[in-house]
Amino acid sequence: MSIMDFNVKKLAADAGTFLSRAVQFTEEKLGQAEKTELDAHLENLLSKAECTKQWTEKIMKQTEVLLQPNPNARIEEFVYEKLDRKAPSRTNNQELLGQFMIDAGNDFGPGTAYGNALIKCGETQKRIGTADRELIQTSAINFLTPLRNFIEGDYKTIAKEKKLLQNKRLDLDAAKTRLKKAKVAETRATAEQELRITQSEFDRQAEITRLLLEGISSTHAHHLRCLNDFVEAQMTYYAQCYQYMLDLQKQLGSFPSTFVSNNNQSSTTSMSNISTPSSSAVTTSLLPSTSSTVVTPALTDLKESSGSRKARVLYDYDAANSSELSLLADEVITVYSIVGMDSDWLMGERGNQKGKVPITYLELLN
Repeated sequence: MSIMDFNVKKLAADAGTFLSRAVQFTEEKLGQAEKTELDAHLENLLSKAECTKQWTEKIMKQTEVLLQPNPNARIEEFVYEKLDRKAPSRTNNQELLGQFMIDAGNDFGPGTAYGNALIKCGETQKRIGTADRELIQTSAINFLTPLRNFIEGDYKTIAKEKKLLQNKRLDLDAAKTRLKKAKVAETRATAEQELRITQSEFDRQAEITRLLLEGISSTHAHHLRCLNDFVEAQMTYYAQCYQYMLDLQKQLGSFPSTFVSNNNQSSTTSMSNISTPSSSAVTTSLLPSTSSTVVTPALTDLKESSGSRKARVLYDYDAANSSELSLLADEVITVYSIVGMDSDWLMGERGNQKGKVPITYLELLN
């Protein structure tokens, strides 16, 4: 027999098998043929695998959206991944905002209060951008890649074996149908032989499929470890961001614990129940109020005396008019009280400059 004759016979046999399966499938749908049911355990495993596949796809896609909201960037990364090439590094939104702030601050002047604050904010935004980049990288390696490997690897193998099982079942049921229709003894003997073969092949394929499906429990355990890694990466990221913003808030002049503004008491109280990584309450105002303040004993003594004291400036302050003195954080000035002056203010001097300064921006030095 030539190779061509062999191939022709094989194609004819395959065509006959395909036609037999198609007829059996159609008759089952029309209710004209019996269908061999899988055992309950195997059905449960198949259902569990399908459920795992569907939810894994949804979680994976939504995680990608969370880490990279830009759909065009996601498509670009997908193309580079399929080409097995590294995607070019791009500036993320936090880094871009940070650079704009730094450039604006330098343009306005680093020596001005606003320019200095913009530069500090910009530097913090760039640090957050770096932390965001690290979160994306860590999450992709420890969380997204294992999920993708399951969808593109393990589940594809399961789907292939599941399809083979379906074909073997159709072959088995078609053989049962032919045996029922066999009238002649010789035809019946052939049908019985075919039934034994198809039954054996079906049982063997069912066992292979069952063994693969039982591995889904191991997949869940692996994905649980990956989920813990993802949560840890997020925890690290948010802790870093919190610390960066806390440091920035201090640099900009967050409201100190020694001065409590009556205007901000309600908002501060409402925030006190919010837990943070350092288990401390975060104040809601970036700059202290210059009115309605509770004055510390040291400042009270100064106001009641006629002498002067040195004071360190806690926060930048821009003078509202010519009677006030602008301040820069960490500079040391001379302060004293004048009879009749508002209780929230002192007179400050820096060289030849002098003017009113808010007491909440000061820390008296010994």
